[in-house]
Amino acid sequence: MKVEQVRGSLVETWHDVYVAVVDSTGRLLARSGDPDLVTYWRSAAKPFQALPLVEDGVVDRFGISTQELALCCASHSSEPDQIALVRSLLAKIGCSERDLLCGPHPPLSERVASDYATRGVRLTAVYSNCSGKHAGMLALARHHGWPTEFYTRLEHPVQQRCLAEVGRWTELSLGEIETAVDGCGVACYGLPLRNMALAYAKLASAEFGVRNAEFQGQRPDANDPAQQLRTPHSALRIVEAMLRHPELVAGEGRSCTEIMRAHPGRVIAKVGAEGVYCALLKREGLGVALKVADGHSVAAALALAAVLEELGLRPRPASLAARPSVNTRGETVGELRVNGRLEK
Repeated sequence: MKVEQVRGSLVETWHDVYVAVVDSTGRLLARSGDPDLVTYWRSAAKPFQALPLVEDGVVDRFGISTQELALCCASHSSEPDQIALVRSLLAKIGCSERDLLCGPHPPLSERVASDYATRGVRLTAVYSNCSGKHAGMLALARHHGWPTEFYTRLEHPVQQRCLAEVGRWTELSLGEIETAVDGCGVACYGLPLRNMALAYAKLASAEFGVRNAEFQGQRPDANDPAQQLRTPHSALRIVEAMLRHPELVAGEGRSCTEIMRAHPGRVIAKVGAEGVYCALLKREGLGVALKVADGHSVAAALALAAVLEELGLRPRPASLAARPSVNTRGETVGELRVNGRLEK
């Protein structure tokens, strides 16, 4: 599978796409290229970095709303409502914007970035697309009585707790996960695409596990922390938060939000930097992970939409079918399009 830039009758550039599609048992169902390609998960890991908030009782203790939980999993667009939710979460845990260790950057949405520039909005750390994740990490530290200072460092208990959760869902030992520093300053994880896809697929089986246990009259012991840590209820709350609030997972005009709105309740799509994209097909119980080799973000969004369509989510959003190439006179002179299919 490739994403091609076509101009006239020629393909002038192309972007190689690696894909792994697995079920919750880890069985590889489809691929493009090497499904064991190792790359950094980047922001597509956010739902799993947010899971300790539910599992450890942070959400219930501080009364974190479903919207705020969704924002902890998000790469948001810095829209005013999103910023207000981050500030609300910080207030609930007794922290302020000064405690955030993610640096500011222009909003990921061109529309929002242009608006803020026109109005002279001073961008601070809360405007980072990762501020929800960072606020969640501060909440985790507050809950456990860990220091909030330097919570971004790999050796900090917050990062170690998130790393352990990533290892559990990807079924990798901590020694098998490469670590580095993400764009927002916290740890990021290097692992095979197959294992990224597995983690997302297991989010669907978590819901099945909840319903099956309830059908059989089985309930986790609320007084047994070890048992609570293994219950799928936590993952279900993450899935529900994201499915209910696609507008918070990214933002207006962004690919994650558009894909999820096109198929309400059926898919979670989560972008990562440098051409990484992951998805959960909830009804089918499938996890998808892809990487565009050269890190092209638009190509990654087009590739994910094409993969999801091939797996049964039809139609793909019109904006992700192909991307017109427009010259300086406003003329359409070519397009960016997906070529090829998955190997099954």
